[in-house]
Amino acid sequence: MAETATTFEILYEDADIIAINKPPGILVHRSRLSEDRVFVLQLLRDQIGQRLFPAHRLDRATSGVLLFGKTTEAAAALGQQFMDKSLEKKYIALVRGFVQDEQTIDYPLADEESGKGLVQAITYYKKLKQVTTDMAIGLRYSTARFSLVEVEPETGRRHQIRKHFAHLRHPIIGDPRHGDVKHNKYFREQFGITRLLLHARQLTIQHPVSGEPLCLKAEPDAEFLRAVDLVFGV
Repeated sequence: MAETATTFEILYEDADIIAINKPPGILVHRSRLSEDRVFVLQLLRDQIGQRLFPAHRLDRATSGVLLFGKTTEAAAALGQQFMDKSLEKKYIALVRGFVQDEQTIDYPLADEESGKGLVQAITYYKKLKQVTTDMAIGLRYSTARFSLVEVEPETGRRHQIRKHFAHLRHPIIGDPRHGDVKHNKYFREQFGITRLLLHARQLTIQHPVSGEPLCLKAEPDAEFLRAVDLVFGV
């Protein structure tokens, strides 16, 4: 889907910045870690007919609010907000098992890009819903437990949220790298749901030029909402 998409949902746009609702399955820009040939940056540039500069990034598998500057100055000012943690990021995720009502995960992660060893990584979450379902996943149990969580990463390490929930033994459903193979297979074969169920739904920043607060929100896509509906029956 992502490789054929040529039009993104624009959440906000002015002379300095643009924010979109990124679909899952596509990289933000070129990376030495990937051989992909299609990227959000080039597709969005073609869509609006203007050069753009990434202010941050989301994983290929993650959907949601993605922000670009229309000038290098705007992108740099936005990037500084990510660096000094003066903005607010909120994600939602569907995870395996019952989590605590809320928790701060302070667990260092390997810095894959620099190879410099472990770096500080902090993630806060709170539980939104939990349920026991009749899904017989695997051979040991006739039911399965799930939690819907709101997640606020304080730091921005690669795959941080995915790794932190895997560390807690509550992996995100649909995570091919850090997730649960049996759960992923069940959702794929029973429901046709193949995406990572992690979505960046809110980003609150200061506008890089005016300094005014700006809250950007992105609704989850139909596949994410269908997964939540199948699990919680709402």
